[in-house]
Amino acid sequence: MSGRIDLSLDRIGELLTHLPTYTRPTCHIAGTNGKGSVSALLSSILSASSYSVGRFNSPHLAVVHDCITINDEAVLPSIYESTRKRVEATDREHGLNCSNFELLTATALVIFEEANVDIVVLEVGMGGRLDATNVIPDGCVLVSALTTVDLDHQSFLGTTVRDIAREKAAIARAGTPFVLGPQNPEHSAEVEAVARAVVEGVGASLVPAILPSARDRGSTLEGQLSTPTALKPSAFHSADGGTPFAQPVTFALPGIPDNPDFINALLPLQGEHQLDNLGTAVTMVSVLLDTPHPLDFKHRITAASISQGIQATRWRGRLSFHTIQLPLSDTPPRTAPTHEFVVLADGAHNAAASARLASFIGDALTAVTRPLQPPSPTLAARGPMEPAATPQPRDTPRRTLSLTYVLALSHSPPKTPLETLTPLLALDTPALGAHVRVITRVALPRFTPPHDMPWVASERPSALRDVVRALLPGAEVWTPEHEDRDVGGPQLRAALNWAAENHLRDAEADGGEGEGFIVIAGSLYLVADFYRVLSTAETGGP
Repeated sequence: MSGRIDLSLDRIGELLTHLPTYTRPTCHIAGTNGKGSVSALLSSILSASSYSVGRFNSPHLAVVHDCITINDEAVLPSIYESTRKRVEATDREHGLNCSNFELLTATALVIFEEANVDIVVLEVGMGGRLDATNVIPDGCVLVSALTTVDLDHQSFLGTTVRDIAREKAAIARAGTPFVLGPQNPEHSAEVEAVARAVVEGVGASLVPAILPSARDRGSTLEGQLSTPTALKPSAFHSADGGTPFAQPVTFALPGIPDNPDFINALLPLQGEHQLDNLGTAVTMVSVLLDTPHPLDFKHRITAASISQGIQATRWRGRLSFHTIQLPLSDTPPRTAPTHEFVVLADGAHNAAASARLASFIGDALTAVTRPLQPPSPTLAARGPMEPAATPQPRDTPRRTLSLTYVLALSHSPPKTPLETLTPLLALDTPALGAHVRVITRVALPRFTPPHDMPWVASERPSALRDVVRALLPGAEVWTPEHEDRDVGGPQLRAALNWAAENHLRDAEADGGEGEGFIVIAGSLYLVADFYRVLSTAETGGP
């Protein structure tokens, strides 16, 4: 096994000739941002339509096998381990020296084949053309898709959006529909032109994604939806990531057998950008409806199953709300008094994703503070999560919100920490109004180095501290006393405890219960550390 990144299909292609032949009908998804959300939405819709669905995403979160799911449940560790051993033995026997990701991809494909799942939703790891997932046979691919393209992994994929789009669009297969998702306005024309050239060049057909619309929260078919009016844990109780800001959405979808004018649903994934991801996912569904196949999509996928599948979607680590008892103890049993805190976990790891995270935080702060202060047009336009403004008394009390970012970034030149953090930390909190004070702090732990991926390393907290201080002059910043010691969980626990201590201090000074939340972001590897810490905390461990 090799611990390098060497993009090629040669090794995994040869490896798969010695393993069970892959025959599963597959939906293949590439993109810089959003491909995981699209895969979660699509697989949930298919599950709600009574199909057994395998899904492969990367990287994993808490444990390595959680990136391979069947019907939204991680495969059993015993199945993963036994299959992985067979794949590794085959790799050694034939002297292929496959990379870790190639072995992981092969393991997923074998598991799905031997489980005989109806359909597989396959997320590209990096790029597309030479990504290990692109080894699957043409005849297995039902539909391909490309989500938002932006700058990331430039040292492997090219230095321009045009170069990166070309690599990612190369998952297109002859005679197979290729869905092009909505793009950032500054790159839209360029990405579409490149994708169209690649797609039509291989004999595939390009299908633009539809654009769902947000519906007003006060007049939904589901009834009045409540938006939290305080950033307190009681509004966010859910072990899976709560959905207090679920978006009512509507869209027309060609090909639905019962042919409603519009499909209405509640979208639990947070952020306005998820409307784009939903559009890509349901357009892939529309393609399936037009595809003659033994799986009988035309009659098994209905307006009801689409709506139910959307509402049932869960995608951990992507704008996911959780609650956690803090402070965390280093050794059980926990004897010190604890308090419950709201945590927003998001894997935003590039400038585009950071901008979307900042937009969501701004919308969330506006939504929960709007009932107590006049609307402000400068923080964010009224979004789908926001309730209508209510009349304000002249003596509106002052509110203090504690906002602590816990951030770690991968060292990934030419991408810089300044590029990634600038959109996130540029939130215009004064625009919330004179009656709202936001105290912003930043903690900078290091994440746990992922197993068998020696090229992945976290940026040094001391270097990030300089960037944060340049972006947020005067903000309190926490860094570990010893950067290279106890990385991962121990440093994250210390950062969370520091955040909790300060939140409680703010609440005491304000004379109230305290409001605010902790944001975990910058890397999915840090988010993975958080889920491991959360799991341990919920089971009473250290």
